[in-house]
Amino acid sequence: MSPDPSERRTLMSNRPAPRTIDDVLAEARARLDRLEAADVPGELANGAVLVDIRPAAQRAQEGEIGQALIIERNVLEWRCDPSSDARIPEAADHDVRWIILCQQGYTSSLAAAALQDLGLHRATDVIGGYEALAPLLG
Repeated sequence: MSPDPSERRTLMSNRPAPRTIDDVLAEARARLDRLEAADVPGELANGAVLVDIRPAAQRAQEGEIGQALIIERNVLEWRCDPSSDARIPEAADHDVRWIILCQQGYTSSLAAAALQDLGLHRATDVIGGYEALAPLLG
């Protein structure tokens, strides 16, 4: 039996207000120490791992960064988590400095925050994404 209308209103009023993608993005970025494109070469020289999460079609159209590992977004957590059976060799431990790259720096913020949720506390992304970094490293 479904609740009566007054009970339904009470149930609905107890739900948290819906968040927008802008809210989610702002929360993710608040946790990140985001990098300017000009800072990426120094980070790479110090052992950071640059990961391009853009889809193959976008990389084919826009180009690639030679120093970046290609890990599409849908498998990122499995490849970077040191405890995953599907991890890549670079996922040695939770102290790896992962720098996530997407086209403009939006999806990469969400992805870097997801890596931080796995305990990969040094994960971050590039402000402006591939568009900002390609002129420096492309």
